[in-house]
Amino acid sequence: MKSAKRVRGFTGRDIAVDLGTANTLVYVRGRGIVLDEPSVVAIDVTDGTPLAVGHQAKRMAGRTPAHIQVIRPLKDGVIADFDVCEKMLRYFIDQISGSRWAKPRMVICVPSGITGVEQRAVQEAAEYAGARKPAFIIEEPMAAAIGAG
Repeated sequence: MKSAKRVRGFTGRDIAVDLGTANTLVYVRGRGIVLDEPSVVAIDVTDGTPLAVGHQAKRMAGRTPAHIQVIRPLKDGVIADFDVCEKMLRYFIDQISGSRWAKPRMVICVPSGITGVEQRAVQEAAEYAGARKPAFIIEEPMAAAIGAG
């Protein structure tokens, strides 16, 4: 039994992500909601590196020099900037797991009206960010029904 827990800890956690236009919430099985951050990233446009994510990036909005851009990577529930969304997800995964070796199994909630192409973009962003393949997609109404019991 101990070895099974050790292996599960090494291979990653089960997490659920509500990737919202305004906020992103992350739920970890057994721990509940562990992260509630604005869906905002501050990027250095000269080299594309993320400088801040979430609350810290939101505080920077309107107060940055020309080479730093504060971006909301989601618009109307879909990915507007794939690369920035991937960087944001990678940051959130790193905050939770603390290790790039542990790839979490991930379920991501998406709005019910998005197309198959948009769903695939969300799935790919999660996988590129470090989720174990395949990242699972569930529509928000279904997730709400499951959560309600």
